[in-house]
Amino acid sequence: MKFILGTKEGMTQVFDENGRVHPATVVHAGPISVTQVKTEESDGYNAVQVAFKDQKESRLNKAALGHFKKAGVAPHSELREFRVEGAPEQNVGDVIDASTFEVGDNLIVRGISKGKGFQGVVKRHGFHGGPRSHGQKHTERSPGSIGGGAGDGGRVAKGKKMPGRMGSDMVTVKNLKVVAVDKENNTLMIKGAIPGRKGTLIEVVSK
Repeated sequence: MKFILGTKEGMTQVFDENGRVHPATVVHAGPISVTQVKTEESDGYNAVQVAFKDQKESRLNKAALGHFKKAGVAPHSELREFRVEGAPEQNVGDVIDASTFEVGDNLIVRGISKGKGFQGVVKRHGFHGGPRSHGQKHTERSPGSIGGGAGDGGRVAKGKKMPGRMGSDMVTVKNLKVVAVDKENNTLMIKGAIPGRKGTLIEVVSK
């Protein structure tokens, strides 16, 4: 199992050997440092904890500084944990970079999507709105009736699609492919779109 943390840098195009163009997202991946290795014997499950992005000591509390010092790793701002099957192959202090990935690797990518603020039902849920004729004047994008009759007990049913905050959700995208690897600059080119804005922290896993 391969894994790494990175930041989304934007989108571009990548041409393959046959001259076909593929839309790709540029991810600045790693390097990350292993700060803790968890096993079933000691923690009840197998996992590898890694750190990403250097950080000033003055911006971390004593608990975090002590954790990094115990691992022999410089202070970082991001800590994430990846569960693995079987005993972890990594050791505390190991450094993982983009060179562990290869073109064609099948990926699972996770990140926080762009925040859209408070949105109506047309944008948030894809409602088509009301008719544009027959006396409609100010309700073209309204949700319409939400029920709430005798069957619902005079209340709003749980899960009812209504206006509200949109975005800023943890989104997982599966079956993405690596189309290019720049080992010198620790950059991955991932076919297709991934969640988030430029600078979003991205988790990349290949099984």
